[in-house]
Amino acid sequence: MAQVVDPAVLALEREGPRLEFGEVRFHPAYAEAGRAVWASGLLAAPPLESAALFYLLAHAGEAGHACPVACTAGLIRALRAHGSPALQERFLPPLLEPDYDRCQRGAQFLTEIQGGSDVGANRTRAVRAGAAWRISGEKWFCSVADADQFLVTARPEGAPPGTRGIGCFLVPRRTGDGRPNGFRLRRLKDKLGTRALATGEIEFAGAQAYPIGALEDGFRIAAGVVLNTSRWLNALGSAGLMRRAYLEASSFAAHRTAFGQRLADFPLVRENLAVMRVEEAAALASTLAVTDLVDSPDPREATCFRILVSANKFVTALAGTHVARRGIEALGGNGTVEDFSPLPRLLRDSLVFESWEGTHNVLCAQVLRDLARLDALEAVLGRLAGADGRVDSALSRLEPRLRRCLEEPEWAALHGRRQVWLLVRALQAASLVRDGASEALVELLLRRELTPGWEAADDAGYPGLVEAVLREESGVEAAG
Repeated sequence: MAQVVDPAVLALEREGPRLEFGEVRFHPAYAEAGRAVWASGLLAAPPLESAALFYLLAHAGEAGHACPVACTAGLIRALRAHGSPALQERFLPPLLEPDYDRCQRGAQFLTEIQGGSDVGANRTRAVRAGAAWRISGEKWFCSVADADQFLVTARPEGAPPGTRGIGCFLVPRRTGDGRPNGFRLRRLKDKLGTRALATGEIEFAGAQAYPIGALEDGFRIAAGVVLNTSRWLNALGSAGLMRRAYLEASSFAAHRTAFGQRLADFPLVRENLAVMRVEEAAALASTLAVTDLVDSPDPREATCFRILVSANKFVTALAGTHVARRGIEALGGNGTVEDFSPLPRLLRDSLVFESWEGTHNVLCAQVLRDLARLDALEAVLGRLAGADGRVDSALSRLEPRLRRCLEEPEWAALHGRRQVWLLVRALQAASLVRDGASEALVELLLRRELTPGWEAADDAGYPGLVEAVLREESGVEAAG
């Protein structure tokens, strides 16, 4: 990442993807970075190894390739779980190919202009054509617009309205003779962040497509497999981005002097660094806890994954933006200069991460619906309990409010998001304890997020806690 991907992103940010005669073109550095990413074997690795590699990749932000990896991983998982043998034989091998110049990459096109996160409002339609189907309609936000295989949601003719009528299809980019497969890339979007990534608007007109799984299971496959894979990896991306922001800020503060002393010696700077450190450690801990649930055959664990992957994505994405902004503050005016540090890019990317795979309100509503529909509150709380008495106390305060969310939807519509936030904070604290994190990290998270009425100004032990967090991190760096 440091030798190839990070330098490449600088060029890719300056000269982003462009559209030429209907095809996406990139700066040569894009392929150089892609070769390094794909050669890591990330896509064929088991979940924990994939998570570690993706986390390291995200130290460069989205880097033009984090999203393609996530989308390709989701398509691989959908094909493995629901694709027919013929579909698997034809389309899986090129997705798993580690040679970037020979591989095929996946994309997932769900969003339409009239619906956004409301996939049930989608109008793209599918018409049977012999053994295959034909897809027609418009997709509004198509990241990895240069992909070789598209996972597309569409409504088969005669299907009911809403998400029950959504099918999940694989659309190859090209037909057997190499021509574009019934689609037109209308334009590339000029985005705030993830600027090295090609995101466009695509119009399908009779594109040949193949169902992934049963037609009536389309939305379940798209959301439960594909989007949840992206939500899992999105959280790893936020965690990696936060770690990079912390490293940039702490390094600058250690060497920059002002008013006769190092920035790192000022109390407010030290507090800022300690908070950044706690946030990035908490995000990694909760996301690795979610990683432990990936592909679990245990039904209770599979249910916990479905709920926690969405909740965790919500909290880590927001934390990523806050930590990137704190990093910029640590560098002062230099923090806003694009060629001084990666922090401006990390902030811009983190804002896009927030909206990917469901906005915050949509994810929180989904978590509460799943808790109610799957009767899963006890299973989820039970997974968090028992790590630490302080976490258990926080859960005992949270449980009645979560139950009220499930019993009173109108109350949950306004207050449920806060309860989901606290649920993930409890997951993070429990995960830090179970991972053997320092007491200082755990305690600072507990006080800031899970202690009612806590105020730093009234806590005589707060300065010492900040120092303990920073000493612990210094010890880690020295040991490394």
